[in-house]
Amino acid sequence: MMSINKGKEIAGGSSRSTAVAVSATAASAADHQQNPPPLSRYESQKRRDWNTFGQYLRNQRPPVALSQCNASHVLDFLRYLDQFGKTKVHLQGCVFFGQPEPPGPCTCPLRQAWGSLDALIGRLRAAYEENGGLPETNPFASGAIRIYLREVRDSQAKARGIPYKKKKKKRNPLKSNEDSSSFPIQQS
Repeated sequence: MMSINKGKEIAGGSSRSTAVAVSATAASAADHQQNPPPLSRYESQKRRDWNTFGQYLRNQRPPVALSQCNASHVLDFLRYLDQFGKTKVHLQGCVFFGQPEPPGPCTCPLRQAWGSLDALIGRLRAAYEENGGLPETNPFASGAIRIYLREVRDSQAKARGIPYKKKKKKRNPLKSNEDSSSFPIQQS
């Protein structure tokens, strides 16, 4: 009799341990669904930028629905952000205009740097489409935005006295046949 009970206990114990393991796995899966992995820095910035732009639209008088947003709203948003900029952009009348490293302070305004605006537009452009917007109606992809960014880039480059030069893409040089061939050509 004892050996029969021992067998039942062992069998019962194994089913109980299986049930505990299954419930622990289910709890772990549920916990994983509730707590997704942390966002990357880019994804966090994109979400924060998207929320900031949405708040900007809601604060307009009258509020602007995202479906009604166009390039002029985006341009207004970029100009609004200028007040929080940290890049000194010398005006044409400034004695330091065109000097990369001015020797003293001046009263020229602080603006958003072109690179920051360019990256912001890239994140907002992606966020718009991720949030259900169509690429054809994306206000962040408008030609007016590209023109504005080009003008900001050029004016900031002139104010600093440093011309903007587009970085060239690195190309892999093709190896000549002599270098890449594993069998040398025999000359007779």
